[in-house]
Formats: sequence, C-alpha cells, structure tokens
Amino acid sequence: MKASTAELTKAGLNLIGQALSIYDADLRLAVSNRMFRDMFALPEWMVRPGAPFADGIRYLVERGEYGPVADVDAAVAERVAQARAFEPHYLERTRPDGTVVSVEGSPLPGGGWVTVYTDITAIKAQERLLRARSEVLSGELLARAEELAGANRKLAAATARAEEARREATEMAARIRMTTEMLPAHIARVGPDRRYTYSNRRLGAVMPGTPADIVGLPMDEVLAPIWPAVAPNIEAALAGEERVFEVTHDPSGRRVRVSFTPERGEGAGVYALSMDVTEEAQARAAVAQAAGRQVAAQLTSGMAHDIGNLLTVILGLSERMGGMDLPAGAREAADAIKLAATRGGALLDRISGLSGPRDLTPRAVDLRALLAEVAALAGPSLPSGVRLRTRVHGLDEPVLLDPDALRDALLNLVLNARDAVGAEGRIAVVARPVRDTWVELDVTDTGSGFSEAALERGAEPFFTEKGEDGTGLGLSMVYDVVKLAGGRMHLANGPQGARVTLRLPLRQPPPGLAPTLVLVIEDARHIREAVRDRLVTAGHAVLEAGGVAEARGMLDIPGIGLVLSDIMLRTAESGLDLAREAEAAGLPVALMTSLPPDAPLWREAAARWPVIRKPFSVEKLAAVLR
Repeated sequence: MKASTAELTKAGLNLIGQALSIYDADLRLAVSNRMFRDMFALPEWMVRPGAPFADGIRYLVERGEYGPVADVDAAVAERVAQARAFEPHYLERTRPDGTVVSVEGSPLPGGGWVTVYTDITAIKAQERLLRARSEVLSGELLARAEELAGANRKLAAATARAEEARREATEMAARIRMTTEMLPAHIARVGPDRRYTYSNRRLGAVMPGTPADIVGLPMDEVLAPIWPAVAPNIEAALAGEERVFEVTHDPSGRRVRVSFTPERGEGAGVYALSMDVTEEAQARAAVAQAAGRQVAAQLTSGMAHDIGNLLTVILGLSERMGGMDLPAGAREAADAIKLAATRGGALLDRISGLSGPRDLTPRAVDLRALLAEVAALAGPSLPSGVRLRTRVHGLDEPVLLDPDALRDALLNLVLNARDAVGAEGRIAVVARPVRDTWVELDVTDTGSGFSEAALERGAEPFFTEKGEDGTGLGLSMVYDVVKLAGGRMHLANGPQGARVTLRLPLRQPPPGLAPTLVLVIEDARHIREAVRDRLVTAGHAVLEAGGVAEARGMLDIPGIGLVLSDIMLRTAESGLDLAREAEAAGLPVALMTSLPPDAPLWREAAARWPVIRKPFSVEKLAAVLR
C-alpha cells in the first residue's frame, strides 16, 4: 500500500539533521520534526499539531531555557507579541546546557512562520580554538578550516532541504485554507477569551451583513443580533460540553444551525461550525404543520361535488363574458364574478380541508396583480371612510406561491382590520423581499391594536374577542396557510394600530406548461365546455369526449400531450379506468374532481396521478402537473 504524501513528508522531515517547526497564524503548531523534540527535550504535548505557542513558551521559560527570568508572565507576553508581529531573523543562542543553537525564522504568506534550528556547538568550539592557538597551530588551523568548510557544506545542504520542506509546508497550508474557504459553511475557532483566533471567511455567506475578517474580534460584537441565543451555548462549550442549536438571524431572515465542539487541555477553546439551514427549516415547518392538522368536521362529498361543478360553470362563463365586447360596467361585473367564483373554489378547498389534509398548490404569482385582486374583493365591504392601500417593493418577477390560499389569507386580515378601524381609518398591505430568503407581507391598520390576550392567543382556533359576531377561525386559518408553506406569522402593535407580518419562502417558479394537445373527458357538457375554453385561451388544442368509451377511441391520435379526465363519470367505467389505459399507452394523465380530498376515489387517484380540484385555472393545472 502506497504511503500518503503527508506520511512521506513527515518521514522526510524526520531525516533532516536540523530541528524544524511551523506555527500557523493562530499561533498553533502545524508541523514539526523529530529533531525539534529531541534537540530541546520537549514533552509530547508540545509537539502535537495544534499545541499553543504561548503554552510552549511558558514551559521553556519556567524550565530555564532562556536563563533566569524575574517575571514569567511578562516574558511570555513579550515573546507572544513578537510572534504575532513576526519578521525574518537569524540569531545564535547558548542554551543552559552549553550547546549553541542558530535560529533562522521566516514568515509564511498565509500567516504564521517556519523556523529552522541548527546545533553549531562544534563550529563555535573550532572558532574558539582557532583564536587561542592561531600562532602555534597553523597546521592544525588548516585542518580545522577544512573540517569547518565541510561542516558548512553540510549545513548548506541541510538548509536547502529545510527550505524545500518549508516551501512544501507553505503550499500545503495554502491548499488547506483555500479548501476551507470554499466550503458552504463557516468554520472558526474561539479562544477562552471568547475572541476569534481562526475563521475561513465564510460567516458573511451564512449570515449576510456580518464581516468577513473577524480574527481577533470578540464573539458578542460579531454575533450581536443572535448573541442572546449564542451566549449560553458558548459558555457550556468552553466548560467542555458539545452544543448544537439553531437560531434565526433576524437581519437576513436566515435560519442557522451552529455546532460548538470544545478542545481539551490547558488554554482550550471551541471550534464552531455554522450552516445556513433556512430551506430545511422551511420544509420542516411545513411538514410539521401538515402532520399536526386534525379533522375538525366531516362534509358531504356529494354537496362538495355539486358546488365545485357549479363554480366551474360560473368561472367558465365569466371568462367567456370577459372575451366579449362589453361596456365598462358589465366588464367590471364579469371580473368580479370571476374573482368571486375563484374565491368560492378556494373556500371549498378550505371547507374540505377540515375533513382531511390539504396540500398547497404553488404556482407563478404576480404579487401586484394579486394584491389588486384582494383590494377589488375587499373594496365593496369597506366603509366609505376607510382607505385600503396596497404596495409591492421589488418583486418585479413572479414568485412561487399558492395564490388562492394567500388571497384568502390576506382578505381575512383586511376584513379583520376593517372591523378594528371602524368607520374611518387606513389599511395597508405591503409586500417586500427579505434578501433572497423570504417574501414579507405586512398588513397594518390605524385601529386600536391587539389586546395582550390576542397577541398571545390570536392564532389559536376559535379564539375571538368579537363575541357572537366572530368565529375565531380567521387568524388561525391565516396561520395554518403560512405554516403549511413553511413560513411564519407575527402579531404586533405598530405606532397607530395592529400589524400582522407574514413571511413566506421566496422561490422562483419553474417554466409553465407548454402548449399541447389535451384530451378532456367530462360527461357534463357545460362543464366540459368551460374547461375547454380555459385551455384554448391558454394556447392549448383540445379534444373532447363525454365518456370512457368515446375517449378510448381517441387515445391513439398522434400528438396528445395530456389526458385530463373527471374522476366520476355517469358510466359503468370511471375516470380511473381510462387513466390506467392512457398510462399504459404512454400518455401523461391528470385527473380533475369536485370531491373533497378525503373521498376514497380522490385518495386512490392521488396515489398514482396528479389530481386537481374544480374549479381551476390553467396556471393551477400547470402547477399540479409540475
């Protein structure tokens, strides 16, 4: 088995007749050879990688390596200060045992230094002998001069080897630093004084806005926004306890996981690893909320089915009216009908969600258009003295959200604000990005604000302060929607009234559904026509069938890009039977229904194919297929 480069390097350094040590920029031992330990009779802990320079100097001073010292602490502090401001040097020093050592030090490009120690006792003895006996020992002088020349040649060769080792060590240190700086995490070391002694300069990538060069700075200054959460954990780590915790960096909205690993021994510090886990936390919150929702009521599947079909017809007819040449008043009425039918479908989803789990259907959303719809729906219910303002800062491109759920949540908040404002006041809905992590929506009003009980319990189901006029489901519904999306809701009182802040994950939508040939199977003609009109408006070509038998004869038509069938058909065979045949023929399949998600047919279909609830938009269909 071949030896590693590190093993070969270590073996080569041990063959050098000189002592060699390399300390990094944090004043910790990086590399040394056997001669370094033997020349100075050092204990094992002083030659381990990571040994602190200050601890080694203190050991040598107390042992008398530098002669009598009156103030050990001052001597150690002086040498540590010299090491931090390291400069190239050469000196010769006589040790307590009489040996003479030459010391040659050079700084490294990335911080730290390399030092080579050479035993020159024999050379110094020869020099003294030459001076004492130069008159009578001319012959011996020549011999000693030859020996000295030979020794010098050996020294030059050893110096060359040491220089090569120093160069390789420098390159190795540079590679290690480059590797750590490429990691998508922040790696650091904190000393017992709670100051950074090492950093891979990636803190700003994990917590935007923090400085890159933090070596020498105290932790409480660098991590001021999250210090209250960090402080007890770093204290526990310095006491020898490993800690892993998560904290939210409020200035950037990032969720950060921090791991503290304590060192062992005198002067031990703590190694810190920080990672951005925002997306993981968002997904975790969404899963937890979905798992925690419980059944609140059971609805009649037939009623939900009929209402869904009626809304599909209303939505289709309103879109057909929108394409006609209508007077301004009639066009506004058609748009209002469309918005109301769309909201009716969303409300139907909410009601059916009480009897089973509900999945959000995110798709590309223009927030300016969405807030305009909220204003249009809420406008007729606002008193004449109440002004509603909507504004979007940034977010010029579409974002990936569930528009039906978000529209309903915002409408709930606006209507709650209306009740708080009374006959006169202002309501504002403002959307903005928080870096590249969140979409933040603020709903504020000039009412009386939240009570202490509402601030504490406002998101609880059935909590209300409106008496018999309130159901207590408005804010809890908003909270449910936000948590299902992996976001957060915060209730507060502003300078003039209440403030509800929603933070939803900021995502870019994938490409939409490309125009294709769609085979639509629906036994109710008016519903089939409404679905056809919506698909054609979006640029798709459509084939229609009223049942399974009719559709079966069309499956071999070239170019079909999607088979879209209702689940319940007034025939012996259902949409599931046709879906199996279409899938066997290699055709993409999606199913539509007005059944609630807890219906057995819905569950059977959703286990195998995309299922969309009627009424739906083409954008929602595209989102389900994605």
